[in-house]
Amino acid sequence: MIRVLIATVVLACVGLSAAVSAGGQSIGQITKGIQTASKAWQDTKFSDAEEQQLGADVSAKLREKYGVVQDAAVHRYITLSGSVLAERSSRPDLRWTFIVLDTDGINAFAAPGGFIHITRGALALIQNEAELADVLAHEIGHVTGKHTINAIKKSKLKGTAISATTRNEFLGALGNQLYDMTLENSYDRGDEMDADKTGVALANKAGYAPTGLAAFLTRLADRNKGLTDRSGIFASHPETKARLDALTKIISSQKLTSAAIVQARYTQSIKYKPVAVDQVAQVGPPSAATETSKPAASGGSGKLGVSGLDPLGKEKSSSSTVASAGSRGVNPDRDAKGGPNKALVVVTVTAADLAAFIKGITG
Repeated sequence: MIRVLIATVVLACVGLSAAVSAGGQSIGQITKGIQTASKAWQDTKFSDAEEQQLGADVSAKLREKYGVVQDAAVHRYITLSGSVLAERSSRPDLRWTFIVLDTDGINAFAAPGGFIHITRGALALIQNEAELADVLAHEIGHVTGKHTINAIKKSKLKGTAISATTRNEFLGALGNQLYDMTLENSYDRGDEMDADKTGVALANKAGYAPTGLAAFLTRLADRNKGLTDRSGIFASHPETKARLDALTKIISSQKLTSAAIVQARYTQSIKYKPVAVDQVAQVGPPSAATETSKPAASGGSGKLGVSGLDPLGKEKSSSSTVASAGSRGVNPDRDAKGGPNKALVVVTVTAADLAAFIKGITG
């Protein structure tokens, strides 16, 4: 039986120990020993368990911000769709977790260790199962490519974690920073293009038309054409035309010819209706007082996200909402109001369930 559990992942961090003996040593030698021990805590080689711990931390914060759709049937459908792809990925043995976030904002988020999130708003804009598969496969590509983990290794995210004195503190500080990066979709162009390439190939491998991602992105660009700044899933993605051209070349050069669209099953499973971008209810950014009072230990880079969270991942931002996204200069998809229920939904999928689902793709 294959069990895909949408549940809080509690993992024990691998402990490291370093002892410094003061006997016969100068203060300078002792200090050097402490610094060496501290650097050992900050090793950026992560075990699979630590990667999942970081991902679980990021996922908990995303759920706190946006809430979780409390519809078991929707979660089951998304889990089946995602599991078909995850099984064919380069990391099929991860404990893949698929979560539908309860917001009209259009977004999708990948967190280390196999945590894939898609919003209710994104599901509303998607029109068929091939598009869904291509979007989920793109996010799976971020995980299999270890893009967030590699960002740590490139020293992009270690800034406020350097003061950590234990491995657990170090991982906790990194988790806060990874949440900030995930919320902002702060992947570089190379990572995005790599996830696109991996994603369309993975969807094609499962039998889906690899053109679904381009169709979704074209529709999303049309929906966002009145915005002056990028929003949500477009926060850091390459310019749309260049990205669509690259996708066309990938599909052609790799001879990706699968053709399944599976529209009927999608429309039967997903009933959400898209909300115009200027009608997406917003959550206000943190106030100046909140920024001043936030504990330094929680980490963060000053962006909405980590800077609006306490160490437990609870939002401190205003609960006020506005009808127009542009009236307060907010990012309409990232700052979209979330639902009230943060509880995870548990879904169990068997091998027989997956086999039946796959028949609906390939016939």
